[in-house]
Amino acid sequence: MSELEKLIQQFSPNGIEYKELGAVATISRGGNFQKKDYVESGFPCIHYGQIYTKYDLFVNNTISYISNEIATKQKKAVYGDIIMAVTSENIEDVCKCVAWLGDEEVAISGHTAIIHHTLNPKYLAYYLNSSLFFKQKLKLVQGTKVMEVSPDKLKKVRIPVPPLEVQCEIVRILDCLTELTAELTEKLTAELTARKKQYEYYRDKLLDFRELG
Repeated sequence: MSELEKLIQQFSPNGIEYKELGAVATISRGGNFQKKDYVESGFPCIHYGQIYTKYDLFVNNTISYISNEIATKQKKAVYGDIIMAVTSENIEDVCKCVAWLGDEEVAISGHTAIIHHTLNPKYLAYYLNSSLFFKQKLKLVQGTKVMEVSPDKLKKVRIPVPPLEVQCEIVRILDCLTELTAELTEKLTAELTARKKQYEYYRDKLLDFRELG
């Protein structure tokens, strides 16, 4: 019996309970700052477009800032909150999200949902990036050219809510697998780069008949 199975048996002998997201979280919309409001240093912020391209699943530092004056008028996320981009031009990116793990508040732009919850933040982030959530998301999306999922509809998403001890063990396992995948990807990338250089070297050698002659 694995450690995860032992924890489930110990803390949830009658099975894992499923709840609507709205039962374990409050969901609010982000603020209204724009890219033109960026400054070199100031109050940390996350623009919804950065969730698609700049950040991984977990974030503890931002790459952008806005002035403290503009920040006072913005919606903010705190440690553990999930920040979700609720609009996109394609079905894959809509509802893409990150967990904010920074120590300070962070200002959040429009076209987002800020999910403040009672779960392990990594556990919820992993679930909201899974195929299990993707299947539910398909039923919630509105629009064709620009797709959107409203915070009210997000509240209806059903998620497994195991005891905190079980959530933490799932996070530990997924963190280990993520780290292993990153290590393997790095090694494979280095090997492919070396093989590409080798191929290019011999290609040019074999096709340069002056040198062969």
